[in-house]
Amino acid sequence: MSIRFVEDASDDTYVLDIHDITLIPSYPRLGRPLRWTMNSSLKETVDLTQVTCTTTMKVGPVKILNSTYRLPDLLANLGTRLTGNPQPPAGPWQQTWNFHIPRTVPVARHRIHLRAHTADGRNFLALNIPLDFNHRYHPTAGAHDLPRNDREPSWAR
Repeated sequence: MSIRFVEDASDDTYVLDIHDITLIPSYPRLGRPLRWTMNSSLKETVDLTQVTCTTTMKVGPVKILNSTYRLPDLLANLGTRLTGNPQPPAGPWQQTWNFHIPRTVPVARHRIHLRAHTADGRNFLALNIPLDFNHRYHPTAGAHDLPRNDREPSWAR
């Protein structure tokens, strides 16, 4: 998997101001864990159990997922949960989540658009996440793991 960047698509009207997102490892693989650490600030007290997240995932022009979840349910689907105060006050807010990326995710270039709103409809966060689950981005992959078109042509052997 390759992540070029996680784009914060929010503006000054959003409740959450994201300062930094760190992913470990920087080149995660399907079927392996991924740690996501987000350092941010809340502009007001928010009931995180009532934040609604809309996730849209596309492969090329095809939308393969368009679902709405409450934040705790979205995190539970990814194998993690909220930590700390579920109603944090305004000020610094940090979360670290350990995800498990299922092997069933298609090997393809994905675009994920995550939009979240508070219980009263205020914009909470907006992230655009381009992902490339392609065998050639696995740092330890051998030639036998690469797609056929990335190997030496058969006539050149």
